[in-house]
Amino acid sequence: MEMTMFIPLLLLICSFSTAQLQQEPDNEMIPHGKQTESRGGEPANASDHQPACPQDIHAVLREMTALLTEQRVEISHLQRDNEAQVNNLKKEISQLQRDNEAQAAKLEGQKTEVDNLKQQIQAKQVAFSASLLASGSGIIGPFNTQTALVFRRVVTNIGNAYNPNTGFFIAPVRGAYHFEFHIGADGHNSHGSGAVLFKNGEHIFIAYEHQSNGYGSSANGATLLLEVGDVVFLRQYQNTRIHDSQNHHNTFSGHLVFTM
Repeated sequence: MEMTMFIPLLLLICSFSTAQLQQEPDNEMIPHGKQTESRGGEPANASDHQPACPQDIHAVLREMTALLTEQRVEISHLQRDNEAQVNNLKKEISQLQRDNEAQAAKLEGQKTEVDNLKQQIQAKQVAFSASLLASGSGIIGPFNTQTALVFRRVVTNIGNAYNPNTGFFIAPVRGAYHFEFHIGADGHNSHGSGAVLFKNGEHIFIAYEHQSNGYGSSANGATLLLEVGDVVFLRQYQNTRIHDSQNHHNTFSGHLVFTM
């Protein structure tokens, strides 16, 4: 900017100097003695009357113009280099962002796999055992129809596949499961004691005992192939009485034998 403002000023000075030189009279009065000396002696040096300033200024201007041109070219190259560097940085940042996103997605996928493995390991650890009454003693039944039994006192529930609120065991993985159930009976002339093992809505096995007096019990068990979500539960057999006490005569147990 300073060099650009300097050029017009320099041109103005040179123009002013050239004008002064041109205004000097060509036929300036020369003393007679001086004329004689000039004529008789050596010719006057023509270069003494040559204006040196315009030639020097033109040379300076040419050099300055060449310098400005070189600077413009260099600035243009620098601008292109800067633009290229900025574009490269943008590309690198964009690539880093994509790499970070890919890494985050990979980590999320690995976390999901770990969670699935944990769930599978936990699902393969399945076992439960529960008794009928949570506390105290009492007689359950008789009922005209089969009625679901809910074993509320949970002793073991590894894998949380058994629900003490509904009495349902829900298979978490496909595999072979073994179940056992024991039913307590107090003697009664008209009513025996019994329970039925169900898989979903299918009647599997029954445990039944009928005696007129004293205490008795019955038991049964089964190994079942279950799919994920299959439900296993017990129903009290119709027109039967079940006796339970603090001794927990009625129990329902099961565990996963192996997955399939």
